[in-house]
Amino acid sequence: MFTGIIAEQGKVLSVERNGDISATVRLHAPGTTEGLALGGSIAVNGVCLTATEIDGKDFSVDVMGETLIRSTIGELAAGDPVNLERCVPAGGRLDGHVVQGHVDGVGELVEREGLGNWDRLRFGVPANLARYIAEKGSIAVDGVSLTVTAVSPASEPAPWFEVGLIPTTLAETGLGSKAPGDRVNLEVDVLAKYTERLLAFSSAAGGAARGEVAAQ
Repeated sequence: MFTGIIAEQGKVLSVERNGDISATVRLHAPGTTEGLALGGSIAVNGVCLTATEIDGKDFSVDVMGETLIRSTIGELAAGDPVNLERCVPAGGRLDGHVVQGHVDGVGELVEREGLGNWDRLRFGVPANLARYIAEKGSIAVDGVSLTVTAVSPASEPAPWFEVGLIPTTLAETGLGSKAPGDRVNLEVDVLAKYTERLLAFSSAAGGAARGEVAAQ
């Protein structure tokens, strides 16, 4: 589990692709590799990956096809910066929100506005994810835990949400340099997904019960 509090911006050293089947990404990250063991979990731009090789201040991760399809990891190239976070240790502080590192989809920055010492960012979001995003709720954007400040109406054909970035977030994460058109990994609040799933089963059970009564 992660919290969406970025510890370091690493740099991609190389990406070896095996078509759409898999990839191996090698990264330079002096802070993240300190104390990192083989098999350790790391969120790379919000995607939970496993360290498969560690060499001093560099480490490698293997990426499967599903991750390449569902996230922007497959778009990385040598020299790209990435947001990094180690998994939360038992008893650690939950400073952000519960982030699993399971990316739900990819969004796009559509608008950016500087407002003094903070920025307002609007992201386009896939229609199938919009229902999970609520004003004042939490969302992870490229692994960064953020509070949603505004959302599009439910009837909006091109849904969006907005967040505000404080100076620390602008300086210490990759979101500070994002420009309109850039794509980002999105993970919605897992509580919203579980709630929907539970309600779906509850509705199905209720319908089945009504059907049994009618049959009698």
